Formats: sequence, C-alpha cells, structure tokens
Amino acid sequence: MPDVIADLALIDAVALADRVSMTDAIRAVGEVLRGGFDPEDDLPRTILDVPHGQLLLMPAAFGGMVGQKLASVAPGNPARGRERIQGVYIVLDGVTLAPIAVLDGTALTALRTPAVSAAAVDVLAGSEAGDLVVFGTGPQAVRHVQALSTIRSLRTVRMVGRDAARTAAAVAEVRALVPAAAVGVGSVRDLVTADLIVCATTATDPLFPADAVRADAVVVAIGSHERDKAELPAALLGRGQVVVESRRIAATEAGDVIRAVEAGALRPEDLVTMHELFTGDVSPARDRPRIVKTCGMGWQDLAVAARAVGTRAER
Repeated sequence: MPDVIADLALIDAVALADRVSMTDAIRAVGEVLRGGFDPEDDLPRTILDVPHGQLLLMPAAFGGMVGQKLASVAPGNPARGRERIQGVYIVLDGVTLAPIAVLDGTALTALRTPAVSAAAVDVLAGSEAGDLVVFGTGPQAVRHVQALSTIRSLRTVRMVGRDAARTAAAVAEVRALVPAAAVGVGSVRDLVTADLIVCATTATDPLFPADAVRADAVVVAIGSHERDKAELPAALLGRGQVVVESRRIAATEAGDVIRAVEAGALRPEDLVTMHELFTGDVSPARDRPRIVKTCGMGWQDLAVAARAVGTRAER
C-alpha cells in the first residue's frame, strides 16, 4: 500500500513564498474568476466557536483538485506574538481524493487574502491611483500594501493604528516593501487625498464617516467575517458600488453589508459579485466609490494552493 504521509509534498511558509509570488497569487485569483468560476458555487464553509476563538473548515473543489483548510481565529494571539489566523491546508487529487500536499495554512491565508483584494482593485481602480491609506497595523495590513504595490505605483502610504509602537513597526515594514513610496503614520484626515483605502482591523464599528471618502476612491474591507462587526459606515455602502465575493456569503457573514441592508442604505440586489465583475457582466462605476467587502472563501485558497503544487486552478 502507498505511504500517504511519505508521498505528501510539504510546503512550509518559505517554500510557499518561493513557489508563488504575490504577483502569481493575484494572477491565479483573476484567472479562476475570468475562467468562469462563480464563487456562489463554492462549497459551504463551517465556522465553529471554540474556547479562545473560532475554527473554520473551508473546502473547495474545481480544476481537477480538491482542497480543505482547517483554520483558526484566535483574537488573543497578537498579544502572544502569534498571528491571529492559524491553519493548515491539504490539497487532494480531484479523482482519487488522495492527499498530495500539505501547506502552511497561515502563510497561505496571508498570501491569498491580499491577492483577492488586489485582483479586484486592479479591475476597479483607475491606472493613476497611488495614494493609499491603510487602517490596521497587523500582517494583513502590511501584506495589502505589498499586494497593491504590485498592481499600482504607490506614491504615498499612510498607516493608521491605535497603538503607536505597532504603527511605527508597520510603517518600517512598509518602507522596506515599497521604498519608492512616501510612507508614514496617518489619520482619518488623510482620506481627503486617498484614492485607495484598506481596512484590515478587528473594529466592531465604522472607522470613519461616510463623507470622508472621495467619490473616486476604491475601498477594501477585509477585517471580519462576522455579522456584528463593521469597519465601514452603512451610508458609505449606500453611496457606493459594493463588490462582494458572493451574495450568499455577504448576506450571512459580511457585517458591513448586513448593517447597511438593515439600515435601508443598501439593497441586496444592488450588490455586485466578483463573478459579475471579472466576466464583464457589470462594469466598474466611475461616479461613486467602489467598495470591496470580502470575508474569505475556500476557492481562494485552492486557487493559490494549486499554483504552489504546480497545477493551474482553472475550471
């Protein structure tokens, strides 16, 4: 009998970075969506409350491959010097369902999340967009700067955080990643010049007023997948074009969207899905803010993991 464990490819964080660059990850996400895959068809994920956090079971199946991520969200981890999201990812052959690779799920999440955002921003933002404000100072905030710097020439980057020391550390990381940009500590006041805005926080309530965002700005909110949390004000979603991974996920997990709908600021039918955006069924708006709200889905992990094991994830 074959030794399943011995035959597995083990891809740790270093190997993943060697195999899949940020540019590769962004391209992988875009190719899956432009190839016709509809995230509405993604396998449902399970979120379970456990002591000290949550477990997320995130399966996906397309392109001749099957994937399963076991992820955890531990809000207390940053204080322990660990990332809030932990996990492992298993890739299986699509026919035999035999495991063929195990990936560092934490590193995979850290890569695919900003890749999804950047792929969407690349479609929505004008070619001249280059002034970025980031709310948040954790790994996702920094990785989003890296991702956006691969699709646009960033002129300025302002990092907004509650803790001065963590904000200074994030600024130093970003300066090393994008040396050509003017990087510094920012505030809500910097939104007046921002054409790109990223919200990567654990905030439960909106980070800034709706009228602080310019009509030509693109806003990305990735901070939560919980109904009772929202980084963006309902009025902003009401005046913008809102892009989501899927209407199903937005209606059950995207607190920003749920609050806006409950407030009467947004109608569910006005949401634009990534499938519609990437296949050209809906064009980017040019007269109002474009807002990308993501919660994370299994297909995103598989799209990038497939690149890591040497197979393109296409439908």
